Amino acid sequence: MVFSSLEFLFLFLPCILLGYYLVLFKSRNLQNIFLFMGSLLFYAWGEPKIVFLMLLSIAANWLLGLGAEKHRGRRHGLKCIYTLSALFNFGLLFIFKYLNFSFDLAKSLLAFDMEIKQIALPIGISFFTFQAFSYVIDIGRGRATAQRNPIYAGLYISFFPQLIAGPIVRYESVASQLEGRHESFEKFSSGVEGFIIGFLKKVFLANSMALIADRAFEENLLSRGLAWLGVLAYALQIYHDFSAYSDMAVGLGLMFGFHLPENFNYPYLATSIRDFWRRWHISLGTWFRDYVYIPLGGSRVKSKARLLFNLLLVWFLTGLWHGADWTFILWGLYYFLLIAFEKLTDFDEKLQKLTPLKRFYSLFFVLMGWVLFRAQDLNGALAYYRAMFGPGVAAFDSNFWFYLRNFAPSLTAAAIFAFPQPGAFLERAKATSFPMRLAYAVGLGLLFLFALSYVVKGSYNPFIYFNF
Repeated sequence: MVFSSLEFLFLFLPCILLGYYLVLFKSRNLQNIFLFMGSLLFYAWGEPKIVFLMLLSIAANWLLGLGAEKHRGRRHGLKCIYTLSALFNFGLLFIFKYLNFSFDLAKSLLAFDMEIKQIALPIGISFFTFQAFSYVIDIGRGRATAQRNPIYAGLYISFFPQLIAGPIVRYESVASQLEGRHESFEKFSSGVEGFIIGFLKKVFLANSMALIADRAFEENLLSRGLAWLGVLAYALQIYHDFSAYSDMAVGLGLMFGFHLPENFNYPYLATSIRDFWRRWHISLGTWFRDYVYIPLGGSRVKSKARLLFNLLLVWFLTGLWHGADWTFILWGLYYFLLIAFEKLTDFDEKLQKLTPLKRFYSLFFVLMGWVLFRAQDLNGALAYYRAMFGPGVAAFDSNFWFYLRNFAPSLTAAAIFAFPQPGAFLERAKATSFPMRLAYAVGLGLLFLFALSYVVKGSYNPFIYFNF
């Protein structure tokens, strides 16, 4: 089930909100049980069998969390718990996400002829696996107390607003909210506003950009103009698509009294590649920083070789996390090279006063990375780069002019709303008077109804990060 589907908007969400607030006056325990059961229903909606994988993950990590607390301070015992947690969580992830890729790689290297059944990828497994693993680690580090109630631990891991595509939530940030959160009209209305804004970004901006990007990346003979237009459209599509889901997740969390972390901070304003990754998919970047990079020694190591190794491992795993394909692995290694260059040359300090140049540099290399990320395979990526830079390619063709002419308003809107000025302007306008707040609310409601008409007609796509 996706947030922009009719089933979610007109059936699941109204029912779970009504049920949640009906049991609000009975007890927090009943409320959490209701949310947990609703989250399992949300996950099982498309394929009921996969909910058993979720239940297995919850049970195992709940027990491992109790073990981590019991052995806290005992180095050997805690090491065993961490090892068991890694083997279980990443073992499941390997089986469902990387086993087929590994088998195909081994088959090509060893030249044997054998087939195995393709394993379907459970939706959102990369997100809830990382979240469950961090639960055990944080308890072992003393940052949180192990949850005695398995239902509460299950609600943390399976909470439906952020279950499918993040943000990856740390247990320490929501542990107190499981029992001590406070619902209010202000929170609920802010949550509704955030959800609607995310919905509008998805329907009006991300989906319109997808029409251009999909055509460009599926075209065999690209003109140079269409190649550049396609990658620009994809950059805007993936930003508005993923940030829209995060906006909707944070908004839904507020409707139930939860504060979930923001996952984006206008990444195309970045002045370096490191700055881009401080702004893009923030919860994933901080996860790798806290659970891989810093435990390896981070930047505080004695040699540049060790620093490069730490960066290499982090970015190899970041690429691999996104998918079992060489394009994702090379995409991760591409960012390793860029970030290693910035660290070794003190890039930020040396060009401190050249902000426009730094922003152009950052945006250019991010766009080059999106080609590799979006391409179907390595040959497709190379063909796309040839269309962008190679000789003998037509500058423009009829497809370029068609998409530029028909999507100019959408491209302009998607570009404008990728930056903070429109949001800041609306916030200032709302603060001026009650009539402005009322006009804003009415306008937002009308846009939501208009966007719903697109959903009713079936004019929407699944969220991109559901694939990871």
